[in-house]
Amino acid sequence: MTFHHYNVVSIPVKLSLLTLALMTAPLAMAQDTGWYAGANLGQSNATIDDARITSGLLGNGLVAGPFNNTERDRGFKLFGGYQYNRYFSVEAGYFDLGKFAFTTTTTPTGSLSGDIRLKGLNLDAVGTLPISEKFSAFGRIGVNYAHANDSFTGTGAVNVLDPNPSARKTNLKVGLGLQYALTDALSLRAEIERYRIDDTVGNKGDVDLASLGLVYRFGGKTPTPVAREYTPPPVIVAQAPPPVVAAAAPVPAPQPAPVFVPAPVKVSFSADSLFDFDNAVVKPAGRAELDKLAADLRGVDYDVINVTGHTDRIGSHAYNQALSARRAQAVSSYLVTSGDIPAQKINAKGVNGSDPVTKPGDCVGRKTTPALIACLQPDRRVDIEVTGKR
Repeated sequence: MTFHHYNVVSIPVKLSLLTLALMTAPLAMAQDTGWYAGANLGQSNATIDDARITSGLLGNGLVAGPFNNTERDRGFKLFGGYQYNRYFSVEAGYFDLGKFAFTTTTTPTGSLSGDIRLKGLNLDAVGTLPISEKFSAFGRIGVNYAHANDSFTGTGAVNVLDPNPSARKTNLKVGLGLQYALTDALSLRAEIERYRIDDTVGNKGDVDLASLGLVYRFGGKTPTPVAREYTPPPVIVAQAPPPVVAAAAPVPAPQPAPVFVPAPVKVSFSADSLFDFDNAVVKPAGRAELDKLAADLRGVDYDVINVTGHTDRIGSHAYNQALSARRAQAVSSYLVTSGDIPAQKINAKGVNGSDPVTKPGDCVGRKTTPALIACLQPDRRVDIEVTGKR
């Protein structure tokens, strides 16, 4: 008896978002734009439609017996893309979803076995949602051009007319995932994707690929992680007190009282006394120091307060620049809201490590060691300069 065709793959909905728990080391987030490439490896899943195969056999006068199915295999993909901004990129690649197979016996006596191999090309639009400086979630939608190769074998009462059909079709592809920036250049991905597939006998099904992979961004930096350091007490540096102004010689007519202007005062706080590690939220110990400074300024006639955040030279320039700016802004906001400092009289900026306290020869070495971190401690600070009216 002749067997003409059967359906190979038909997948029920089982899309689920993978979660990934990673250590929170102080590392930089990936770049916002540029070219990248990567590879993923994982498990592909399909469901063989036994009922449709049974129906096809029955239509040819054959009764199918128990099925022995292979519905999981190893899958992988290679890809490259361009990140237009931190929210959108376009990605293209090659995928191999592996092989899925079945075997069944029939009455009258015979057997039928078949397998399908799936691989092809894809083009996706990828939308990214940043969650933190290191974590982001992303979703993708695109098209896949899949090449399906079938192989059918029949024995006994089963006669297969076309043992090796193949097909090439374009269909929808979607996916969800999480990404963690290990460095500016290297990221780790976990994702699950669904590929809509046409088999070689006119039926459609879905194949899911759950995978882990690495993404390399061209032109990115790979900074050395910065260890948590000891937190010393704040160091306050003040300029000399205002000069004593000698009284003018008496004159016949009364003269207006002289106006005394305070000299500029510069106060330097250790960044470790104001903030927790890798954080820009003023902690309680730091608030007490800032409250004392605000109390000393009450009643003083000043022109402007400049708040400048500094880091040491360890780590990437982009990450340190952003951290120093956020810390300077946090101190300024606290003085405005809790210290009654007029917002128009305070300026905040971050300067990375461009104005170190240490001299070039003080702290030697490029490798990050506890000794180097301790030596560079004076560079990690927030300077507050109060300038009187002139």
